[in-house]
Amino acid sequence: MTTTTHVEAAITVHKYEPAVYEEPAEGPVLSRIHLEESFSGGIEGDGIVEFLQAADADGSASFVGIERVTGAVDGKSGSFLLQDNGTVADNIVSGEWFVVPGSGTGELTGLRGSGGFRADLGAGAQVWLDYWFD
Repeated sequence: MTTTTHVEAAITVHKYEPAVYEEPAEGPVLSRIHLEESFSGGIEGDGIVEFLQAADADGSASFVGIERVTGAVDGKSGSFLLQDNGTVADNIVSGEWFVVPGSGTGELTGLRGSGGFRADLGAGAQVWLDYWFD
């Protein structure tokens, strides 16, 4: 049986760069969003992520992304990738993520896990990860 460990962290966003790549007369607007952020808590370090987002005129949206986190999880250092999917609704950003299998480096080699995030739009997120090692 695999032992899973739960960690929580906070994210502070340092750079948010949206770029619209399709804005049809009707239907959702498609954008790429580049984000640079830092983690503090059970996850420490820096993240760089690219999102693809479909946004409706009412402000709601759906997005997917891949993020490289470089730092430490529970004091073990290295880097890993998170694959994200989420929504924006009523000014709340929320979603789920998982560690991309085989992406861990250094002391995080073999890292696996899943978790999620929640934030008020424009504010830092509260995040969690339930992880284990292969």
